[in-house]
Amino acid sequence: MSAPKVTVVTIGSPAARAGVEAGDDLVSMNGRVPRDVIEYQQLADADELDLVVRRHGSDQLVPVRKSAGHPLGLQVSSAVFDRVRTCDNHCPFCFIYQLPKGMRRSLYLKDDDYRLSFLYGNFTTLTRFTELDAERVLEERLGPLFVSIHATDPDVRSTMLRNPKGATSLRWLGILLEGGIEIHGQIVLCPGINDGPVLEDTLVGILDRFPRLSTVGVVPLGLSRYSQEPSMRPHTTAEARAVCDTVTAWQARYTAVLGRRLVYASDEYYLLAGRDLPVVEEYDGFPQHENGIGMVRAFERAFHGDDGAAHGVRHGFFSWVDGAPAEGYRAPRVAAGVRERVRGDGRPVTVLTGSYGAQVLEPLLAGRPVEVLAVDNDFFGGTIGVAGLLTGADISRALADRDASRRYLLPDACLSEGRFLDGATVDDLPLAVEVVPSDGRSLREALDGTP
Repeated sequence: MSAPKVTVVTIGSPAARAGVEAGDDLVSMNGRVPRDVIEYQQLADADELDLVVRRHGSDQLVPVRKSAGHPLGLQVSSAVFDRVRTCDNHCPFCFIYQLPKGMRRSLYLKDDDYRLSFLYGNFTTLTRFTELDAERVLEERLGPLFVSIHATDPDVRSTMLRNPKGATSLRWLGILLEGGIEIHGQIVLCPGINDGPVLEDTLVGILDRFPRLSTVGVVPLGLSRYSQEPSMRPHTTAEARAVCDTVTAWQARYTAVLGRRLVYASDEYYLLAGRDLPVVEEYDGFPQHENGIGMVRAFERAFHGDDGAAHGVRHGFFSWVDGAPAEGYRAPRVAAGVRERVRGDGRPVTVLTGSYGAQVLEPLLAGRPVEVLAVDNDFFGGTIGVAGLLTGADISRALADRDASRRYLLPDACLSEGRFLDGATVDDLPLAVEVVPSDGRSLREALDGTP
């Protein structure tokens, strides 16, 4: 187990007053070695806290005195201090297997750790879940969790995961639900494998075995040009329409039996099918917003000035955690130092987005003197059309030979800590762009020139 490194010490905090410094390794807390930031927070809540920190190779005792529950005032370098539990599945639809070589090492980490599910909303298959894990989750009430179901038929699920544990690991889902843990499920549909009758069977299985699930999202597999799996292919329009119809029918059945819709199809299915998306009210507060379900309606609602809807599950841990680093989609999008762009100065505007985003923005911005530029994702190719997977290379290509006198707006979803997936930065682009938060209100304010 490696000690987490202190990355930030809040000025004036109990830790700062006690003498903890950025760069210290946090060795123990009140004699215990925390496994992760969850246990760290539990220990940090104490009023009397003896820290052992390692500084320049030497261990030092640092007593901290504060009010119980008061923030310690530290940020640490990682969320998991022991080894991240990596995934032992070999799913043919896994996007990590579809990445080109030479990208940042962190992008190739394939985790299946329930703690990262709790902390960041990552989906876990539970194939590496144990009885000790179940005891901890139930005792500490570690929810919500996010579980990849894919199929309830044991043979289909183990085949999809390419792991015999896939046939039995959903028993943990039942145990956690019986214990009152909030869990949201996901079904990644692969055409010809777990759609059609298998999807129907899965939705029957959920009603029979897992009716306590909070929500279930049905999403399509993403295929890049680097996929080496011949059995994986894109959905046809007819298949996308069938998925929409199946989900609608099962929402009615679940409502009749459970009093709630339970299952939702991703926005991408409606775009693929050429169908109108459900109205705002049918998303029930957007519980799977981060999973691409209801994003369009939430965006439209915010663009028109109504921010009343909750966007996604609010992870309770992050309303009070002291010390956890932001990771994944919670990481800061724009790094410090990205230069400010002029807003609302009368120049014509071009909004950069992916091919799916263009389908949403073009009707939304109709009547405004705004150009929507759909950027083709040549870097990944395949079916990848979301703005969040655009790279600096693709955006640079789209901006080549464009009019430099225009304002170019770029959604921050394609950045993480100021970098695109290919490692490029905003300053590497051939023209100046204005990075705008990826919500409807921010886009409207950027277009209208209001803060």
